[in-house]
Amino acid sequence: MGGGMASRLLSAGFPLSVYNRSREKSEKFAEGGAFVAASPGEAAARSDIVISMVADDAASRSIWLGGEGALKGAPAGALLLESSTLSVGWVGELAAAATAKECEFLDAPVTGTKPHASAGELFFMVGGSADGFARAREILTVLGREVVHLGPNGSGALLKLINNFVCGVQAASFAEAMSMIRLSGLDREKSVAVLSNSALASPLIKRIVTAMTADDFTPNFPLRLMAKDIGYAINEGARLGFSIQTAVPALEVFRDAVGQGLGEEDFSAVVKSVGKN
Repeated sequence: MGGGMASRLLSAGFPLSVYNRSREKSEKFAEGGAFVAASPGEAAARSDIVISMVADDAASRSIWLGGEGALKGAPAGALLLESSTLSVGWVGELAAAATAKECEFLDAPVTGTKPHASAGELFFMVGGSADGFARAREILTVLGREVVHLGPNGSGALLKLINNFVCGVQAASFAEAMSMIRLSGLDREKSVAVLSNSALASPLIKRIVTAMTADDFTPNFPLRLMAKDIGYAINEGARLGFSIQTAVPALEVFRDAVGQGLGEEDFSAVVKSVGKN
């Protein structure tokens, strides 16, 4: 996702510094004129706007607050955007650290896939100040088809977790449905055709059906990250004093799929994991 966003910014003519923990993944951007930094701090020091896109809280903490982290290098007044899907608690900590450094911080997670990132068709859910959002709008409208300011810091992070846990519940339910079809002897092709044209045929379900039909689970959104996001959402519900009852069994379905070695495949590969026992 971060690579697609970087490509989009280069194609739009923005001067760009990039950093990836695997340096070879950054080298291709040098051909387009980007500066390849040796650390997050070096990339941030050269930038007025800093964007992070990583897997989880631990990776985000390392990128921002590590020994050569982006926050250490960011100049006072810089605009910092965290577009990863993270826990609300960590986003709050990061926002406070940014304020202490006299930087403006926005949590700006996205919906979309790698192709959406490259094409500038992401959907940004933004938490932070109105002034920060106004500063970010130009670059976010280059990267996304929709940009919504939801409220103060943490608002974007929370809605992204809500979005993803609902997606996870849908995917886990559909995986169980496919297992029932297989075990009952129903005609798979006809059954899928019916379900694909019924009320449950959301874009997410259609994406799973496409992957399943082609037997192609090349990751646009790795399955292990869906498990991570559902877990974060459950924890956030608990913090709010609310038990997300549908999310708990969905998380077990995804954790079982990870245990079967499917974690690096697309989340739609969950259909391969149910009903094996």
